[in-house]
Amino acid sequence: MQVVTEDCDEDRRRWKKKEKKLVMMTVAVVEDSGAEKEILTGKPSVAATIPLDGVRRILLLKQMANSQYEYVKSFEVADEVMPPNVIVVRVEGRDFRRFSDVHEFEKPNDKRALDLMNSCAVAVLEQYPDIVFSYGYGDEYSFIFKKNTKFYQRRASKILSLITSFFTSVYISKWKEFFPQGELRCTPSFRARVMSCATLEVLQTYLAWRQNECHVSNLYNTCLWMMIKHGKSYEQAEEILKDTQRSERNELLFQQFNVNYKKLPQIFRLGSCSFMTQTEDTVKYTKNGSPVKRMRRRPAVIQCESISKKRFWTEQQSVAVELGTFENEIGKLNVDFIRSFSFEDKLMPFTWIVIRIDGCHFHRFSEVHEFEKPNDERALNLMNSCAVAVLEEFGDIVFAYGVSDEYSFVLKRTSMLLQRQASQLVSVIVSLFTSAYVAKWKCFFPHKELKYQPSFDGRAVCYPSSQILRDYLSWRQVDCHINNQYNTCFWMLVKEGKSKSEAQRILKGTQTKEKNELLMHKFNFDYYSIQEIFRRGSSVFRVKEGQLETVEHSIDRLKIIVSYCDIIEDNFWETHPSILDEAV
Repeated sequence: MQVVTEDCDEDRRRWKKKEKKLVMMTVAVVEDSGAEKEILTGKPSVAATIPLDGVRRILLLKQMANSQYEYVKSFEVADEVMPPNVIVVRVEGRDFRRFSDVHEFEKPNDKRALDLMNSCAVAVLEQYPDIVFSYGYGDEYSFIFKKNTKFYQRRASKILSLITSFFTSVYISKWKEFFPQGELRCTPSFRARVMSCATLEVLQTYLAWRQNECHVSNLYNTCLWMMIKHGKSYEQAEEILKDTQRSERNELLFQQFNVNYKKLPQIFRLGSCSFMTQTEDTVKYTKNGSPVKRMRRRPAVIQCESISKKRFWTEQQSVAVELGTFENEIGKLNVDFIRSFSFEDKLMPFTWIVIRIDGCHFHRFSEVHEFEKPNDERALNLMNSCAVAVLEEFGDIVFAYGVSDEYSFVLKRTSMLLQRQASQLVSVIVSLFTSAYVAKWKCFFPHKELKYQPSFDGRAVCYPSSQILRDYLSWRQVDCHINNQYNTCFWMLVKEGKSKSEAQRILKGTQTKEKNELLMHKFNFDYYSIQEIFRRGSSVFRVKEGQLETVEHSIDRLKIIVSYCDIIEDNFWETHPSILDEAV
């Protein structure tokens, strides 16, 4: 990763001059979940000294910076899964065939890898009590939420991104536990989708479908790899198995390799169920030695012949209480019927797509890991490194902007990445970012252990024009300045000896000019001397490095850089016109 500060002395003076003009503007303070927001409102005497484009920009900033964000936030689309639909999130490995080859997983099944997946599923159940049942095999796991869940207001993008992110985080954190001799050679990532099951019959059919897929794929892979191990090439084995039925595959295994498929380990044939049970546990003893017992939630991982049977579902009392019981047995599977309940969310074509991710409960995460206040440059550089990893993976992402624990990734208007499916885009980018965050932690915090798994949530928003996209990015950079100035004052006061509540009271109702005066007169500190990474946030994009000559033509060689620059003014976009190139 190359970090470039793209501003010469003249640009720096221009930026400071512009910022000081903004300071001269009047501001109003808005309380929003304890965080200060300031509305920029230009005075005529100041606006008169600014060119017409600058006036328009300030007016837009004013509109974007208010507490309701009517302008840019109006492009967000609601994706609530309406009750009484049961929410199912299916997480599956992205390009896990390559991942398994790189890490030399045993074929056709590696029990260590399956045990790792099961351990991740248990961690998800323990983290999120609203998930009452899960089923997984291979590189996928389906998580079922209780019927009346209010988790994240039932917003599909939030739910699937958070589950995928946490699952990814646990996968990397637990890797050494299951593969003690194997290094993680590349970072894994997962993608997810939401199934909205309108009735328990749909849920029952869904589970029957996934377990049937487990059996079909495992039978096929067992035959395939037995032939490969006995001398056939991959292509020859595929050709032999083409159009064969289950009975023929079972016969092949028994006749040629003396393998009785039904005697293979159940974890391979049936997949695994994970759910929480209520067990009696001794919590303490009385003075006379009598045990005091309480009911505790404990995870259970089992293999079962048919998870869609009435009997199995009835036996799982803790699950039945939250979801109900199946009334009938499943007949012939109708896969198209099940797929019709998939929560489809294809994004509008020829619009800019922004995938914005945010750290989940990162205020607590920063305190537990003792981040420096008000800014920890190591933490910001870690975030930037993760953003670079995402751009390296996806060429369709043309720009990214990050501040604190959030990052916005911009996909070009013509992108057809993952068929523009919002759930796929959000989950994959969040998962890859999380994966990089955990994997790179030691590079930036070599003397700090990761005390628990971080996670991120995300959303996808479409913007119809490059100007509106720029307004969105400007809003984020204005927010960066507002929050950083407030936090700088706040932590200066705390470090001086004020309590947090006292610091909040002192700053309540203060304007930008007053905060700057407080820093200068009380602490002899010039706010504009703060590093650009703190005041401006980080921009990640590609720049031309030269050309790569081929037999037929020349190809531009590009490198990804991180810059701490002004993305509100036109100068940046005029210098890098390829970022917002709207050519179809």
